[in-house]
Amino acid sequence: MDSRLSARALVDLLGLWRTTEPAYDALADAIRLLCLDNRIAPETALPAERELATALAVSRTTVAAAYRSLRATGHIASRQGSGSVTRPLGRTAAARWFDREGIDLQQASPPAWPGLPGVIAEVAGSATALVSRSGYDILGHLELRTAIAERYTRRGLPTSPAQIMVSNGAQHALNLIAGTLLRRGDRVLIETPTYPHAAETFRRADARLVGVPVTVEDGWDLDRATQAFARTRPVLAYLMPEFQNPTGRTMTAAERAVFARAAHDAGSALIVDDTTAELAIDDPLPPIPAGLDTAALRVGSLGKSVWGGLRIGWIRASEETIRRLRAARASFDLGTPDLDQAVATRVVTRLDEILPQRAALLGAGRDALGDALAARLPSWSVPTVRGGVALWVGLGAPLSSALVIDAAQHGLHLSPGPRFAVEGGQERHLRIPFTAEPRELVRAVDVLAGSWERVTAGDRVTTAAEERDGAGHALAEALV
Repeated sequence: MDSRLSARALVDLLGLWRTTEPAYDALADAIRLLCLDNRIAPETALPAERELATALAVSRTTVAAAYRSLRATGHIASRQGSGSVTRPLGRTAAARWFDREGIDLQQASPPAWPGLPGVIAEVAGSATALVSRSGYDILGHLELRTAIAERYTRRGLPTSPAQIMVSNGAQHALNLIAGTLLRRGDRVLIETPTYPHAAETFRRADARLVGVPVTVEDGWDLDRATQAFARTRPVLAYLMPEFQNPTGRTMTAAERAVFARAAHDAGSALIVDDTTAELAIDDPLPPIPAGLDTAALRVGSLGKSVWGGLRIGWIRASEETIRRLRAARASFDLGTPDLDQAVATRVVTRLDEILPQRAALLGAGRDALGDALAARLPSWSVPTVRGGVALWVGLGAPLSSALVIDAAQHGLHLSPGPRFAVEGGQERHLRIPFTAEPRELVRAVDVLAGSWERVTAGDRVTTAAEERDGAGHALAEALV
């Protein structure tokens, strides 16, 4: 059964959509971006033309032309009784709008650690021993769980292998936690802006999200956090305390203490996302800081530190929680591939060698990106970060989505600020990963500078009367 999106909800998602002309084209592009970002899910029924036109204060002709454009690029289909419904987007539909051969910075994914092929070759040499196993491994190889536990212990958080479950990446770990510990209608406290796939996971579990702001300048809003814990009593609270994605902020000791105390008083379980925690650039990797509940569930992976294609993650939790997750996991999947686990075991024991190399790579990208932004776009607010994978850049105007649309049409693919928002907004920010090669990042800034010039030149407020006057012209163009 199709879900339905009201006109009011779509208007909220669109934000400041009309930054170019003709209006029908700007509207179509804005809806395409929502579909590509998965902020509008496939098989969602869009509002009727007349209803959306009224909500946007534009003519029905403009909405009709926008929907026609979306049908032509395969983003929506017309169904009897359902109106216009968004379609699942394969590469063909996306390519008809954007040329994917450009610079893709939508994912903050560094290239693979150069030593990984050698490790894979070593593991392949012991394939006979691997295939002697059953191949079904719900909890994870003892060797890998021991290596992960020893790493936590060396960093100051005593851990036993019984407190570790191996997963198919961090996203899979979050899905296991949400599917096991949440019931429909439970509340989950979450940072905003945040890692968007985490928010999607909790929404898919029918949880109700409670946002706590975090900013580059001021960090976490502790007053809002304390009130939210006390008022809503969330079952879970999801945090990324080290090099938070996307802001790059790291929690202070005082911030950790406030969250730990508020979660304890509310009876909430903390989920600490460690996927960026070891990506320090300028400083030696510190011990795991005190201040957050040691009984918190911690989620980690090798995606950023080694390679996104090595789908190995883990959950660190109490033995009781691991038993619950193990009992529930068979309804999700039957374990993590043995070959990947064997590779990961060797890699985890070499992280002290790998991470300085990763820091050098990320540092070069960060510095090249920051210098290029300062030279080409000096009006933007570029934060100073000491680790992580991206810059959360302040634009000074609510034009993030319009900027991303224009840049994509010129071969640069990014995710707009609202993609990371829990409760709307963030149009004044843009996440720019520095995980690509420095030369590619400089090219990306060149594209952004051109897009910014075009978008700001077209930024204006159009009245409903101007819209009605221009409707006939928009339709004429749409029919060419």
